[in-house]
This record gives sequence, structure tokens and C-alpha cells, in this order.
Amino acid sequence: MGFIGKLKLRWKLKTTWMVWLILLVFCLTGSTVMYLKRFVQPYMGDHWWVDVVYYILVLPFYNILLLMYGFIFGQFKYFWAFEKRFFQRIVELFR
Repeated sequence: MGFIGKLKLRWKLKTTWMVWLILLVFCLTGSTVMYLKRFVQPYMGDHWWVDVVYYILVLPFYNILLLMYGFIFGQFKYFWAFEKRFFQRIVELFR
């Protein structure tokens, strides 16, 4: 079993095509966030703490983009469940 087959089992997906769509959504979301950083960073300066602040501020935007791209590619249900698990883990960290 290859890498894609293992992801299919781990993510409990029905088809290999769904694995590719989910990977595409992650790629597009990450690329979009990095592309937008080009436009935001000049206004924030070039200090080490700017990157830290950027990544803290981009987290909610990344999650919204993930859901939007998931919706566009027909994988909203998967990404909605992904987001719920993600935020449950964050809440558990602060307990």
C-alpha cells in the first residue's frame, strides 16, 4: 500500500480521488496564505517578532480559507470535522 492508500485509510475516505482533493485544498490554502504574506509584510516591518505576530494573526484566516477551499472542492464535510477536532485540541491545551 502506497502513501495515498495509507492516507485514505487514516482519513477514512471512500476514494483515492478524495485524498487528492484534500491534499489540493491544503496546498491551495498554504499557498494563498504565503502569497498574501508578500503584501502584508512590508507594512509590518522586518523584525523577528513580525513573523510571530503574523503567524498568530493568520491562524483564523487560514482556517476560514481551508473551509472555503473545502467547500469549493466539495470536501466541506471533511474540513468542518477537521476544524472541530483542531479547535477541541486547542481548548484542551488551555485547560
